[in-house]
Amino acid sequence: MAIEYLKRGKSDADRAEDDAKTRAAVEATLKDIETRGDAAVRDLSAKFDAYSPPSFRLSQGEIDALIAELSEQELADIRYAQAQVVRFAQAQRESMLDIEIEPQPGVILGHRNIPVQSVGAGQAEPGGDCGDASGRGA
Repeated sequence: MAIEYLKRGKSDADRAEDDAKTRAAVEATLKDIETRGDAAVRDLSAKFDAYSPPSFRLSQGEIDALIAELSEQELADIRYAQAQVVRFAQAQRESMLDIEIEPQPGVILGHRNIPVQSVGAGQAEPGGDCGDASGRGA
């Protein structure tokens, strides 16, 4: 039985073109924020959110008034979600610590987490082969 496709995804060339357009838009936006700072953020807020308050910083009174509008269940839900996010972030951070041990005199083992600019599937590594995204060799 032959496979009948009801819909096909974009071609590699079209996806690459879309990716390039997205990258250019993001780079231009970040450059504008870097150059113009808060003025750029204000313009983006007005453009995308139709939100242009006198100040983006809320006073304590404004914060208290907004919190007062929430039900007890909404507050409990927010606190629950916040606790879950904090718990995960702490566990994630603890898993990314550098490690160095000396199991016997003169033998030092460990690893360091070193940030990289970008990583792509199929990137070659020094001294290795060009494996797939799972790390398996070619």
